Amino acid sequence: MNARIDAVIESSIAAGKIVGTVVIVVKGGETVYSRCAGYANREIGKLTEMRTIFRLASVTKPLVAATALALVDKGRLALSDLARDYLPYFRPKRPDGEVADITIHHLLTHTAGLSYGADRKTTPSERMFNAGLADTDLEFEENFSRLSTFPLMAAPGTLWSYSIAIDLLGAIIAQIEACSLDQAVHHHVTEPLGMSDTGFSVSDPERLAIPYADASPAAVRMGDHHLVPDSAGNLLTFSPTRLFNPKAFQSGGAGMVGTAPDFIAFLEAVRRGGTPILKDETAKAALLNQIGDIPRPGEPGQGFSFLGAVIQDPVLADVPMSTGSMTWGGVYGHYWFIDPVEGISAAIMSNTAVEGCLGTYPRDISRAIYDA
Repeated sequence: MNARIDAVIESSIAAGKIVGTVVIVVKGGETVYSRCAGYANREIGKLTEMRTIFRLASVTKPLVAATALALVDKGRLALSDLARDYLPYFRPKRPDGEVADITIHHLLTHTAGLSYGADRKTTPSERMFNAGLADTDLEFEENFSRLSTFPLMAAPGTLWSYSIAIDLLGAIIAQIEACSLDQAVHHHVTEPLGMSDTGFSVSDPERLAIPYADASPAAVRMGDHHLVPDSAGNLLTFSPTRLFNPKAFQSGGAGMVGTAPDFIAFLEAVRRGGTPILKDETAKAALLNQIGDIPRPGEPGQGFSFLGAVIQDPVLADVPMSTGSMTWGGVYGHYWFIDPVEGISAAIMSNTAVEGCLGTYPRDISRAIYDA
């Protein structure tokens, strides 16, 4: 296994596609591969270390979702609860003009009818909401009050659409717990798992990786306002300085930082039954498809759970993992999966957007794991 994964890492770094990376693979509870390579800061020659801290982007989502599930386990929240019961300022309308009944289940599974942005060319600045990556001075209420003015794409429960839903869930968690989202995630998830470097602020700025972005012939260092095209050609706006803006709302969908060893501890807790953060039945449910027959456009062979995509047909999904595996990533440069059949958890992290998430790099690493 080592030689195959090493070859992918080394070729990707040599080609300038990936700047720095940490890869950890656990099988049957034992770490079978662990390597850091490349640069945390290329310009000063600072090497990536095992405890390098990365901006997590959407790797934030399963941590916040698990916090919500922990609240369900403790009787403080129910999957059937309505979002507006906790956030009375959030009352978006269905396409037919009626106020929508968006539940916690809809938010967790991205079936609320929400999307991930508004057209800046046609939307007045005073109505624009923040989706978690770009910098902002907006707090939860102002941001999601703006979001509430946009009609939903579809009635809740009828369409799967990747969206700002987990940011809303984060606001609900903070409201229930009467504290910051960071404090709630720390109390229910990261502290019990010993994830000391994972949160909405940086535990050690000296270990924070510089973010890089796809470019030719090699990835370039991100600026404060950096536009990067995703695999569909949409421009993503990255603002690395948002992390240090105390006025920006804590984005439940994109705002955390953390390390690969921390995150593998989370994946393993879910794979092994949830202890000490979730009940066994909740952890099992978190690995199952929760959207029924609702299709995921452009993602054949995949459903969606409470924490990520569920592989229902590996051939259609074009992945090496077993049926029933769960996977997702983070657009700053990360990819992860849990394969409950083979007993594998893998964290493939980098500081290079979007190659480390949506490019060939994580797919080639995944195939190398199974080819071995």
